[in-house]
Amino acid sequence: MTTSLQEVADLLHAAGESCRPLEPVHSRIGTGDLDKAYAVQDINVRRREAAGSRVVGRKIGLTSVAVQKQLGVDQPDYGVLLDDMAVPDGGEVRPGRLIQPKAEAEVAFVLGRDLTDEHITVADMIRAVEFALPAIEIVDSRIVDWRISIVDTIADNASSALYVLGSSPRKLDAFDVSGCEMTFEADGQKVSSGAGHACLGSPISAALWLARTMARMGRPLKAGDTILSGALGPMVRVEWGRRMEAHIAGLGSVRVSFAAETNS
Repeated sequence: MTTSLQEVADLLHAAGESCRPLEPVHSRIGTGDLDKAYAVQDINVRRREAAGSRVVGRKIGLTSVAVQKQLGVDQPDYGVLLDDMAVPDGGEVRPGRLIQPKAEAEVAFVLGRDLTDEHITVADMIRAVEFALPAIEIVDSRIVDWRISIVDTIADNASSALYVLGSSPRKLDAFDVSGCEMTFEADGQKVSSGAGHACLGSPISAALWLARTMARMGRPLKAGDTILSGALGPMVRVEWGRRMEAHIAGLGSVRVSFAAETNS
């Protein structure tokens, strides 16, 4: 099937606007063609910028080796964070915004300096992080039943939807970035757990991959950017009407509520 990248972007955008998922798009793009998938992502990011949204950072996906093997890849991917994707700590998400959401707990970094060199070191990455925050990423797929390949998720902005940042920043030396334990709860019941090392060995390693990748592409990370560094444990399906809270040892907690669905 031959379809222009603009047409694929239009299909994904329409699916998001209508909350009606579509069939996988990898056959329209080219199975395994990551460059074209990122080009589709770019089209829809530019569409949202033209409508008034502002790019505020990046998210890293596929930081789990198990998930990489499942999708047949050997590296993470990335998506773009926009200002209208942010939900306040303790805020509420209403059902009409999402299709088939899932949530995961992560460490977020906010940068204090630009990262323009693709050969930066771990030390450079650590120096660049101004502070860290606990985060919940709410992922969603515009592809029906989450039947995604690597191409589908990249084109779909790495299956991103919304994110929630905690409100108490910490310096990196205030907690164990690689060893921090994470507990994720829904209405007080544990639904997921993990630790910093589940994210490419360390959330810093994931952020380093992103910084090098973006610099190589000529789109370097900038001071003030937010990085969602990847899941610390298994993602969980969102159940409407529940309150979710992630706690990361030494970093604090972050929470979000999902309004109950109504029949009206």
